[in-house]
Amino acid sequence: MNFRRTGAAACAALVTALAVAQPAPVADGHDALDDEAAALDVVRSDTIRRYRDEISALEQAGGAYSTGLTEPLLELGLALQQAGQHAEAIRVLKRGVHLARVNEGLYSEQQLALIEAEIRSHMALGDFQAADDRHRYLYRVQQRTLTDAGRSLALMRQARWQRRAYELGLDENGFERLLRMWNLYRLALSELAESEGDSSPNLLPPLYGMLRAQYLISGFDGTDPTGLRPDPFDPRVDEGRFVAFRSQSYKQGGSVIRAIYDVQQAQPGAGPREHAEALVLLGDWRLWHDKADDAAQAYADALAELAALDDAETATADLFGAPVALPALEGIRPLPEPVPPEGANLLVEFTVDERGRVRDLDRVDEADDNEGIANRLLRKLRRTQFRPRFADGQPVPTTGIQWAYDTSNWQ
Repeated sequence: MNFRRTGAAACAALVTALAVAQPAPVADGHDALDDEAAALDVVRSDTIRRYRDEISALEQAGGAYSTGLTEPLLELGLALQQAGQHAEAIRVLKRGVHLARVNEGLYSEQQLALIEAEIRSHMALGDFQAADDRHRYLYRVQQRTLTDAGRSLALMRQARWQRRAYELGLDENGFERLLRMWNLYRLALSELAESEGDSSPNLLPPLYGMLRAQYLISGFDGTDPTGLRPDPFDPRVDEGRFVAFRSQSYKQGGSVIRAIYDVQQAQPGAGPREHAEALVLLGDWRLWHDKADDAAQAYADALAELAALDDAETATADLFGAPVALPALEGIRPLPEPVPPEGANLLVEFTVDERGRVRDLDRVDEADDNEGIANRLLRKLRRTQFRPRFADGQPVPTTGIQWAYDTSNWQ
């Protein structure tokens, strides 16, 4: 069953709704925006009313458990979400899940879109524990209904949620989330390798996910991101198992980077640039683990690969022209993105030495507010490992680095 309405009926309904809600022309721009918002509210209200009427008609014709109710319940739930009525959307979507279970089976595929929409409303309401509970149920349904690429994508989405749950501090034992994140990406990798072969480019997303997990695992210090430590007397805490796993993190991360390199090299057109990027990944991983000499060797090998390129100078500057905070992976970068100074209320200046350590860090703006936020950022910066800048093939200090931040929306 397709839950998404397509074709002439959906287009006609949209055209009718928009015709009803056309705003009158106005001269003032602010009034035009107000009228546009009001028109959108009319469209949403009309859409919600139409789905309620459809559901009522189906109930009268076939009863409260009519097999045709699941689709309009999903559509009504989505419309309520768009209108910001998340509590009501959750009630409607839960009913849709229940009817799908009754009519299609306990683990029917029809539940998936309903559960995913319900999770979005829980997140919008800030009820992260409820979202976590529904993620668990979603995972059970996915494992019994999805196959091939859909199954591996679902595994990766679940892995990303485990990362998010860790960041939110939903558990006293945050390391369990990191282990689940790793295992889910590993399962996704296995599924894809089995169905597409061990050189498919689709293996790269789970491999990079595994590398992110290893960075988090190797950097875990016994606290979750909220600053809490697990209770050592809690019988559920199996910290020894985590310590044993983390002791293998350096080796496992290196194996993941090797696998990334193998997949990249198997792609058409792969050459020295891709080899250099993999060597930089390896150097960063080594430097993160305080293996400076081994990191330097990987960086030197990367520079040698880049030297063979026609645009060697540009390619080298991209990777080594400025210090880079580690981990240098999307989705796991350790520091907020700087902004242009003219839009900032916090300005910091520092040096990154030839070993990638932060020195001479100071706040240099003239503002006297946000001291708590500024101090937290300074502490984070001071602990951050950088890939140093290279010049003439050697790591060199970089002085006078200035980064600006707008902290007005930080908490």
